[in-house]
Amino acid sequence: MVRKLVCCLLILCGTVTAFAEPSLEVDTKVSTQLVKGESGILMEASTGDVLYEWEPDKKLQIASVTKTMTMLLIMEAIDSGKIRWEDTVTVSEHAASMGGSQVFLEVGECMSVSDMLKAIAVASGNDAAVAMAEHIAGTHETFVELMNRRAQELGCNNTHFINCNGLDETEDHYSCARDIAVITKELLSHPAIFDYTTIWMDTLRDGSFGLSNTNRLIRFYKGANGMKTGSTSLAKYCLSATALRDGVQLIAVVLGAPSTADRFGSATALLDYGFANYEVAEAPEDTVTTIEVRGGKESAIPLRLEQENCIVKKGNKDKLTVTCTLPDFLRAPIKEGEPVGEAVFSIDGTQVQKTPIFAETGVERIGIGTMYLKMLTKWL
Repeated sequence: MVRKLVCCLLILCGTVTAFAEPSLEVDTKVSTQLVKGESGILMEASTGDVLYEWEPDKKLQIASVTKTMTMLLIMEAIDSGKIRWEDTVTVSEHAASMGGSQVFLEVGECMSVSDMLKAIAVASGNDAAVAMAEHIAGTHETFVELMNRRAQELGCNNTHFINCNGLDETEDHYSCARDIAVITKELLSHPAIFDYTTIWMDTLRDGSFGLSNTNRLIRFYKGANGMKTGSTSLAKYCLSATALRDGVQLIAVVLGAPSTADRFGSATALLDYGFANYEVAEAPEDTVTTIEVRGGKESAIPLRLEQENCIVKKGNKDKLTVTCTLPDFLRAPIKEGEPVGEAVFSIDGTQVQKTPIFAETGVERIGIGTMYLKMLTKWL
């Protein structure tokens, strides 16, 4: 009864945590300098927990790492049904005029969405990026507006784009390591992207044009599965690198490295540090299931954890326990996504993380007439 009362008061007062807290198992204060560059960050993808950071919010030019957002919008357009893999993209004069890294598209040339994405992900084609931007949004400028809007939706407040490829950078085109990690994390939620970002060598135009990945970690780092390189004289050498080992998906971002060796070396150091020190522990599947509802059109609703995983130090995975605080029942109406309780992740009895429990679906309050009819039917 006390447990029910306390939790109900928490819900009514709005004090249930809105977002999962970072795991207390993580210690980002590492004395060893892992990044040779202006900025860097290491993030675990399933939780968003930051495992290491070095000047992560410093606004910097990012060169072709810009294309992480371009690829995200492409994947979202595909998954929403707005465009299809087999759609034909016709190259405009503007797209064909792009310099830098390119696949030498010609005005009027036609290529599928799939091949255009391959050109972007593998060869960092600036021309292919603009062609896709125009195909999705009508104009390059409109697509850039979508990029900036999506950045704001993701909470990337230190990011602003003026183009879709990072080719012509000015002071108005910038991001930071943390924001790039967030964008990359969102891109990873579209598994089909790995069909492109894991390619080491391939071809376009029926085999007549060869491609090789600008991200050499794809070939030389165990578990590497993405994501995007970038370099200009102003941005220096940049990289968003992703790798998966033993169920742990890491994102390492390095910006402003003095050389290409330093960007790959720094990314490798970050990934090695993450895999050596941390692992992901999952809450048991039956941690939360359903809860009784009174006075509603449904007698019970399913529940979900805001975050089902927890970052723990290597060796602590099997020590994780999860304790849920929930009322005995809920009273309708209940909104979908409404916080109804809290789950505490612990290692050897010590709390390491909290995450809210949400109503998976909503329930309307039952009408008086319907309620009486329901009671009568049950009595009969």
